[in-house]
Amino acid sequence: MTQRNLAPPTLIEDDRALERLLEDLDGERVVAIDTEADGFHSYRENVCLVQVTAGERDYIIDPLAEVDLHGLGEVLADPKRIKLFHDSEFDVLILKRDFGFSFAALFDTRVAAAILGSKSPGLASVLHDHFGVELDKSMQRSDWSKRPLSPEQISYARLDTHYLVELYERQAEELEAQGLTMVLDTECRRLEGIEPPSHAFRPDDWVRVKGARHLRPQARAILRELFILRDRLAQERDVPPFRVISNHTLIDLAQQRPLSLAALGKIKGCSGLVRSRYGDDILDAIEDGLDAQPIQRMPAPPRKAGVEPMDEEASELHDRLKQVRKKAAEARNIEAAYLLHRTALARTAIERPSSESDLQRVAGLEDWQMEWFADDLLRCIDRFERDLANGTAIQRSGGRRRRSR
Repeated sequence: MTQRNLAPPTLIEDDRALERLLEDLDGERVVAIDTEADGFHSYRENVCLVQVTAGERDYIIDPLAEVDLHGLGEVLADPKRIKLFHDSEFDVLILKRDFGFSFAALFDTRVAAAILGSKSPGLASVLHDHFGVELDKSMQRSDWSKRPLSPEQISYARLDTHYLVELYERQAEELEAQGLTMVLDTECRRLEGIEPPSHAFRPDDWVRVKGARHLRPQARAILRELFILRDRLAQERDVPPFRVISNHTLIDLAQQRPLSLAALGKIKGCSGLVRSRYGDDILDAIEDGLDAQPIQRMPAPPRKAGVEPMDEEASELHDRLKQVRKKAAEARNIEAAYLLHRTALARTAIERPSSESDLQRVAGLEDWQMEWFADDLLRCIDRFERDLANGTAIQRSGGRRRRSR
């Protein structure tokens, strides 16, 4: 079946149609899933479509039609049926957050492609390489919340899952032949267990804006006020914050501190529309920032989930361990994160295990990871301990590198 003569997908817009879909899926061992959300158009993205492929048939579920997706959740949680996703992390998080779903027997074809050595494991590249399919990239930022869906949207959405079953069959065979199935399984089990983060706004997240660290203390205070204002305006208009004011414009505003609408108009990104909608609010925020205490010390950036804070010694050891992982990844032509996840690497740097049993207990490594990396990791830790004892370990202090004495 070629891309040009695909049968039209089945649209699922009510509970009866979903029941028929679940009946169709009942005997299927492999099911491909994807989602479309409106993250480029809403303050808080929503699941707008769920695409499903099984038995050479494509389905598009419309959650905005108030379809009860409980039955689909049972499919996702069924350990006897393989669920295919391509780059599943976002899909898993948003489906857990919005519907409380759980996942089992997940197979991520993006992860598989990367493990098998692809340097461009995105869906468009993988489909082109395997099937000669060209995805219409113009639909990537489509507003999936609008109804009715256009024929172009439907065509684009169905291709996200249509080829995944055949892709999975090829990848599973190749992973088995190369002895890499356990690498894929380890990452997919991790993905099944991830949990959606809190969506609560944190005012000090302004530190994550590129360029914030290079601002002077008073400009940092202005940036903080502008960052808070942008989030409030985004919530009120139900749009993503970047569609109110870009990060680059926030930095320029904090540095140049315009105090009039005329001066505001000289800032790139402050168009006439921006000035008419938000000009007075922006000027008020700048004045509030000028009146606030200068921010001499940067707040600690928010940590990634599962990552504990590290002192200087742990940070230095972490850098060394990352080099060990990098060399192993280059030697095996596999993305480093899939060989040893960052949380395991961080725990190893903090605990500094001295034996294989300690390493396995601290980092929770799988048997294959112990076989591949245990000796190298333990040698790295031992060398670091000796450098510390000899006063030759390099540490960080205040952003500069120094040797410990």
